[in-house]
Formats: sequence, structure tokens, C-alpha cells
Amino acid sequence: MNFDLEHEHELLRDTVRQFALEKIAPVAEELDREKRFPYELVTELAELGLMGMTIPEEYGGGGTDTLSYAIAVEELTRIDSSVAITVAAHHSLGTLPIYYFGTEAQKRQWLPDLASGKTLAAFGLTEPNAGSDSAAARTTATLDGGEWVVDGSKMFITNAGTDITACVTITALTAEGEISNIIVPNGTDGYIISEPMQKLGWRASDTRELSFQGARVPEENLLGPRGEGFRQFMKILDGGRISVAAMGVGLAQGAYDLAHRYALEREQFGRPIAKFQSVQTMLVDMATEIEAARDLVWKAAWEKDQGRDFGKTAAMAKLYSGELSHRAANWALQIHGGYGFMDEYAISRLYRDQKILEIGEGTNEVQRMVIAKHLGL
Repeated sequence: MNFDLEHEHELLRDTVRQFALEKIAPVAEELDREKRFPYELVTELAELGLMGMTIPEEYGGGGTDTLSYAIAVEELTRIDSSVAITVAAHHSLGTLPIYYFGTEAQKRQWLPDLASGKTLAAFGLTEPNAGSDSAAARTTATLDGGEWVVDGSKMFITNAGTDITACVTITALTAEGEISNIIVPNGTDGYIISEPMQKLGWRASDTRELSFQGARVPEENLLGPRGEGFRQFMKILDGGRISVAAMGVGLAQGAYDLAHRYALEREQFGRPIAKFQSVQTMLVDMATEIEAARDLVWKAAWEKDQGRDFGKTAAMAKLYSGELSHRAANWALQIHGGYGFMDEYAISRLYRDQKILEIGEGTNEVQRMVIAKHLGL
């Protein structure tokens, strides 16, 4: 066993880390306060090749492995979750379904702009009354004269309403008990995108409710075989859990970084608070658990790159890193004391951003259901 990163992985990590510190960190608080989508940063991230990392070069992507992608997502989240989820949702949920399941014509139509970051894509699965029970979706798509007529709604969809969003892939009932995936281009008549939703965290990311009122799209916008939608989105969610797990590690690491620095600088009773055992215990526990979580995420990424079944490890990584990020953000804010409760301290933003990591891409409870199934329970 060799736990050393390859040189290209180290170079990527250092490059993304430097970009996050120099470009994202100075504006993260402002973006969060103004709830402003980071268009300028997305452009620069695209220039770095981070918007379509694992998509093959022939389609405009970077052709990297999943481990590289996980490392990049962690480094971005270490500084700001809104920027990180913009990249992760676009790549894992928006672009990969077209790469995995699309026809060659669909790939040629959509992937070059998506993988290069010129445009964004979204994935519409969750509905107002179908969250954890995603198979209970009620959005319908009826074939009429060579077009799909879509009716229904989707909730909490990331990247669907930006000025550069090209499309959303949605799950819809194409017959009784038959779920299929369909690509709906932005600008389609009858496709209505709400105003940005107001959120506790991830305030600089784009989150919308989508409505379909007789929206008509070409029959060839069916993604993959008809009736394969459930199997397809389960595969997408497995891969997406790696990126959200990497976000959990990144947020925990970012919280630790802030707490470690503050504990060395803040003095009480005549010495830095880092000298007190209670503070040391929180920092030591954070550091230890971050190492364990990172190894779990990297193992899931490695299994995926090896073509192995990675679903169990990805679910474990997502569950563990999400719960760790909760503990780390809480400990880090506690170390900051009253200052941590103030918005001018970055830990307050990380504290708010953290909670969704225990909900999105499958709640903690759902992750345990997934893992239990893998364990034969």
C-alpha cells in the first residue's frame, strides 16, 4: 500500500489551494452577504479546467481521474462551499448524466460547452413531495407528435437558473411506474424557473424551484433508454456522494484551519488558548477524524477509478464526512467563542454552510439505509 499522492495529484492540489486562497477567500464573505452567484470565479475555474475534470478531452473535459476531482472539491470547500457546490453539482449531477447515458449526438451537442465551463447544467430529481423517496416523483412526460410534453415541478435544484445555464436533466414518469430522464433546455416554453431561493447557507450558489407547464421538448431529448431513469439516477447519486463527501472533508478542514489559527493567536489568562487542554482536545479530535474521513473519500474515488463497486464506500464516506463536518464546525465555532457568532469571522459562514452536507445527496438516514442494503441487512 502506498498512501503518497502521485505528482500530478499534488500539483493539482497545490494549484487549486492557491487559487482558493488568492481568488475565492477575499470575496467569499461578500458573495455570501450579497447572495451573489460567482460568475467571475466560474470563468476562472473553467480556465483552470475544473468544470469538467473527469470528462474525456475529446468532449472538452480534462480527462482526469475521480481522485483528482475529489481533491479539487475538497480544496475549494476548504475556503467556500458555495463555489465548491457550483462546481460539484455542475460536474457530477449536471454533466456526467449526459456523458454516461447520452447518445453520441447528445454528447456532441452538450458536452463541449458544459465540460469547458462555458455553460452550466443542472439535475432535477427532488420534488416538493418527493425528497428522500425520490422514486415517488410525480412529474410526467407524455409523448405527443414527436415531442415530450412535461408537467410537474422540481425543488432545490442547483445551477438551474444562472445566466449561463444551458439545460436541466429531469426525472419524469413516461408511463405508469416508468421513470425516464429527459434533457430540458433553458428557454423552453412552459419551463418556468423561480427566483433564487433564500437559504441558511450556500448563499452564493444558485438554488431554484422549477415548474413545467406543458413544456415541449424533442423526443430525442430522452436520455438513455426509456424506463431506465431510476437506475441512471441511482448511479449518478453514487458518484455524487463522493463529491459531497469531499465537501464534508473540505469544510471540516477549513473549520480546523480557522480554529487552529485562532487558538494560537487568542490569549486568555495570560497565554494562548491553544495551551488549554480542553481546546487541544477539540483540535486533536478534529485533526484525527479529518484524516480518517479523507482516507475514506479517497478510497471511494480510487474504487470508482478502478471500475469497482464503490457504492458502499461512497455512502460511508458521505455519511461520515457529513457528520464530521457538523462536529468540526461546532467545535471550531466554540473555540472562537463570541467572535465566532459574528458574521465578520469566516467560521460563522462555515457553520451555516455545513448543515446541508447532512441532507443533500441523500440524508444521513438514507445513507444508513443504503449502507445497510450493502451489508445484506
